[in-house]
Amino acid sequence: MSAKSHRKVYDGAFKTRVVLEVLRGEKTLAEIAMEFGIHPNQIVTWKKQVLAILPEVLSRKVNTSAKQQEELQNELFKQIGELKVQNEFLKKNLAKLPSLSRKNGT
Repeated sequence: MSAKSHRKVYDGAFKTRVVLEVLRGEKTLAEIAMEFGIHPNQIVTWKKQVLAILPEVLSRKVNTSAKQQEELQNELFKQIGELKVQNEFLKKNLAKLPSLSRKNGT
């Protein structure tokens, strides 16, 4: 007879609450473990995981923002280039139209 052991699976919101409680530093690890019904080693593991990825998470927003700015800048440069070409085209063709150039005083 094989008995399957069922491990508890905790969702991200629960883990976050536990880790935030640890990071606040108002209670000892043992108190938090007892309050949430989790072994202290599990809490330490979650805390290490959070602290390991936190710098990456915080830097992503900066990188994303910089990337979005660069994309916007490239799009604006492209539009400026297109407008310059159109402007030059119109200047050349305006000189070819005698009736319009006389009305404008050129």
